[in-house]
Amino acid sequence: MNVKSGFAEVNGTRLYYEAAGSGGPLVLIHGFTLCTEMWDDQFEEFAEHYSVVRYDARGYGRSAKPVLGEAYSHEEDLRALLDHLGIERTAVLGLSMGGFIAVNFAIAYPKSTTALIPVDSSLMGHRRSREFSEMLDEIYVRGREEGPEAAKRLFFSCPLFKPALERPLLASRLRRLVSAYSGWHFVNDDPRVQVLGVMAIQQLERIHAPTLVIVGERDLPDFHEVADILEQRIPGARKIVLKGVGHMSNMEDPEGFNEAVLTFLSKKR
Repeated sequence: MNVKSGFAEVNGTRLYYEAAGSGGPLVLIHGFTLCTEMWDDQFEEFAEHYSVVRYDARGYGRSAKPVLGEAYSHEEDLRALLDHLGIERTAVLGLSMGGFIAVNFAIAYPKSTTALIPVDSSLMGHRRSREFSEMLDEIYVRGREEGPEAAKRLFFSCPLFKPALERPLLASRLRRLVSAYSGWHFVNDDPRVQVLGVMAIQQLERIHAPTLVIVGERDLPDFHEVADILEQRIPGARKIVLKGVGHMSNMEDPEGFNEAVLTFLSKKR
């Protein structure tokens, strides 16, 4: 497979990306603490059908870190990357934080979005459960008090990854990815801003791109609640629950995940 990779100097930052395949564009957006490599089980297969781009968001993987005090948004970064690559319109697929970015992008740039696939997604404006909020607060406090490595260890051991860690080979892959993350967000105030004006949860009815919502059966209740909201409020959205998997559904069940995405995209055409 012929893969084009490089760095795009866009929107005041430096974003690493990889592109392969031909056909309609499809962008893959990774989750928090992760990077392009979380899509290793999808990239090549999807590139047999589509022009696939995966990239490291600002602050992750090989992309540049945010600069304290310099505001930015992931949605604008993505739009600038697409301009750099000469892509006007694309399907956007993101997991967890990546789903958050994909939903925001679909609202901010509706004419640029041909399809939307939020997976085990978070959502701007969704009120987290007390249990989930306390878990995240503990991780960030640990980071500020003991440093990023301590925060990463605690994050990796949290219930979010429990189903994935039951699979030894996958556990090893995930441990390597989280270990490689700089931990920047655990010890700094991220100057990320939103470009939507109001919370995404209040604007979901504005999304008219064909939408498939995916959530792992064993994911945490917060993410099931977000999936239900997305299904109910995005016009025409469909939701599927991948059986037996948790938050990292694309890595835990690549075959089932890939089939669901490719079937959806083929019917959309």
